[in-house]
Amino acid sequence: MFEKSVDELTKMGAQITTKEIKQQPELWEEAFANYTKNKSAITSFLAKVEEAAAGKTVRVIFTGAGTSAYTGDTVTPYLNKNGKRSAFRFESIATTDIVSAPYDFLEADTPTVLVSFARSGNSPESVKAVELTEQIVKNLHQITITCAPDGHLAQHAEGEDSNLLLLQPAGSNDKGFAMTGSFSCMALTAMLVFDQSSEDDKAAYVKTIVNMGHEVISREAEIQNLVDEDFDRITYLGSGSLGGLTREAQLKVLELTAGQLATIFDTSMGFRHGPKSFVNGKTLVFDFLSNNQYTRQYDVDVMEEINGDKIAKRIVAVGTSQDNDFSGENFLFATGDKNLPEGYQALPDVMFAQTLALLSSIKVGNLPDTPSPSGTVNRVVKGVILHDYAG
Repeated sequence: MFEKSVDELTKMGAQITTKEIKQQPELWEEAFANYTKNKSAITSFLAKVEEAAAGKTVRVIFTGAGTSAYTGDTVTPYLNKNGKRSAFRFESIATTDIVSAPYDFLEADTPTVLVSFARSGNSPESVKAVELTEQIVKNLHQITITCAPDGHLAQHAEGEDSNLLLLQPAGSNDKGFAMTGSFSCMALTAMLVFDQSSEDDKAAYVKTIVNMGHEVISREAEIQNLVDEDFDRITYLGSGSLGGLTREAQLKVLELTAGQLATIFDTSMGFRHGPKSFVNGKTLVFDFLSNNQYTRQYDVDVMEEINGDKIAKRIVAVGTSQDNDFSGENFLFATGDKNLPEGYQALPDVMFAQTLALLSSIKVGNLPDTPSPSGTVNRVVKGVILHDYAG
């Protein structure tokens, strides 16, 4: 797909999605440049947040709907270890949860930073979640990480001292149905903002994932070989931030195949507790291997177990080679770094998953750019009735 011409891809209904997956390494470089340009503003903003908290720990809520929610699921575990924990505690709460039950998730008297992830910034739940949080939380600051400067959330943030607007590269405002570059750029930006690693380390991390992303593109034939199997189910597993990533990985398959392939996601440790029943002889099983030596043991253990059970069509570990690799089939990044933190590892990993979903969509005869033939699922959610909250 990555070598096909624009005309060929257009006829397949896949030109937009293929381009948007392929361009991500360049977008990550641009997102890092944007972060560097805005570093002083970010530092000043976070200092004001801490000052306003007057010694209290600040609650940082990552929020969004669908893929934007899974962005928070992916970055939160990493930042809970590598963020400034003396000042912030990190949580991922979907806008859909905040809107439907704000009293369960918002704390009026807790200093809070609401970090909104949004491709368009026009999803009704995203707009309502901001409105509710502003209504309920007394000491509130916001960071709006969005791909659309003309979207509602971006416009709402403009000129607001308590709302830091971090626009993503223009190319990340995906025009295809499925979010790809928007997901990875927003995740990268959030990590860069809160990660306490040195600026040199951050630059090295970005350089590594850019190389890994290009490697995914060059190894498309290996991913195609997996898609050529006779399967109708896909399982994604992982731990920590990579466990958060599994939900986004499986969503890409559901979206781009319009549900023609069944999917499931879980943590490597949690999978044995019932969900393993999903695996049969027509299932592809993938595990995103952690680079953390302790955690990696659990990722490899479950892969060895499933392999020994001989219940799956094919079992593949995705990650960077370590002393402790899966004894079976692996998609190991030659350009990877065993010291790359899992939050950053998630981005080339998701490119693997996006590519597999794209190829699977073509296999089942779907159109990746417009994968919902019934029109009942839309690029920006429609039909949501929002209700006033007087709590």
